[in-house]
Amino acid sequence: MLGCEGIPLAKALRFTRGAVVSFVGGGGKTTAMFRLAAELSEAGYRVVTTTTAHISKDQVRLAPAAIALDDLASLTAQLHQHGHCLVIGAPDGKGRVSGASSERIAALSARSDVDAVLVEADGSRSRPFKAPGDHEPAVPEATTILVPVVGLNTLGQPLDEDHVHRCELVSELARVPLGSLVDAETVARILAHPQGGAKHLPAGARLVPLLNKADTEAVLKQGGELASKLLPYSAIDSVAVSSMLQEPPVLEAWSSVAGIVLAAGRATRFGSPKQLLPWGDTTLAAHCVRVALDAGLDPIIVVLGHAAEQVEKALSGLPARLVFNPDFADGQSTSLRAGVAALPSRTGAALCLLADQPLVTPELIHAIVRAHRRTLAPAAVPVFEGRRGNPVCLDKALFRELEDLGGDEGGRSLLEKYQKALATVPASRAILYDIDRVEDYRQEARTP
Repeated sequence: MLGCEGIPLAKALRFTRGAVVSFVGGGGKTTAMFRLAAELSEAGYRVVTTTTAHISKDQVRLAPAAIALDDLASLTAQLHQHGHCLVIGAPDGKGRVSGASSERIAALSARSDVDAVLVEADGSRSRPFKAPGDHEPAVPEATTILVPVVGLNTLGQPLDEDHVHRCELVSELARVPLGSLVDAETVARILAHPQGGAKHLPAGARLVPLLNKADTEAVLKQGGELASKLLPYSAIDSVAVSSMLQEPPVLEAWSSVAGIVLAAGRATRFGSPKQLLPWGDTTLAAHCVRVALDAGLDPIIVVLGHAAEQVEKALSGLPARLVFNPDFADGQSTSLRAGVAALPSRTGAALCLLADQPLVTPELIHAIVRAHRRTLAPAAVPVFEGRRGNPVCLDKALFRELEDLGGDEGGRSLLEKYQKALATVPASRAILYDIDRVEDYRQEARTP
């Protein structure tokens, strides 16, 4: 057992009722499909599994019930009894059974008694890594989540047919020589490639690679390194690193984490714009942005309000997107909403920083993001001696609720609402320090 509590696969994929999830690639996609089916059926969803290729008769036995595509009369009863039913075609005479067409899968997903359809959409000849052939993958058009699976045990192995299915095509697409050792860069290129893991990705569907077989701490670290190489690809929505030997199976769920710097306040208690106070060789606002950049947050959204022109000038040259909040006088919640509204659609979480909290470090931000990645909690918060502080990482599941916030509370009411589900990170007193008074600034300032 690894030192991670684990995340259900359904949660890591951000499953919602009505989804059609298609698994492609190698390294455990059948196991992942049936694991997801078990999670969903246990949660009360009615799940159909099927294939657009072939599955073995032994794999058929993994489902609690199975019926033929041409005889769906008992599907409602089977789903009522078991919560999960495998729908298959005829035997092919080779120890396998065939699957469903794209049209049949669309019809299944449209049924009122079906909450989810899970599809195995290609084969891999038991290799952990592959590139799809000309006829592959048979991804149904109704797919809403496409999951290319790879076994992390492929890393460090030779790029040859003994270890990689269609190694010649992998070599061509990744532009690496046959026989070279498979590394994270090669796998990332294939998983994100429009002729690789993203092949036949339906419009509007999310691409979520599953990096499987992270069965030791060392391999989990490799999975994290691979995930970090995948996220910059625009096709990738998020990445799950899993071990099907563990329950729940997902050890880390990687997504784009943005930084929202709240720099719109009037500083009524301080008496002048705190964002512009000198700090080291720069200003408080610019220092905060630099810390966010050093921590790898992307993108960085800076919300401006009071003294916006001066703050914008102070941030000149820094790669941050500036957003003006015309309602800044109505409280911090309006700036938080403005920052969230400016986030790209594939943002998985946002780490909110206060421009007057200069003792926060990139290392603290890394720890908070790691806590989110390993829990997908509604929020990950730093704690010092039992007291919550800032910055706070908010999962995208909360973004819609932020729209209902008002006044100067920021996200405090949401943290109270979800306090039993929060991920907490031990931290120093720096998380409690902000500059409210001139005395606070003089105590900690690095410049006169």
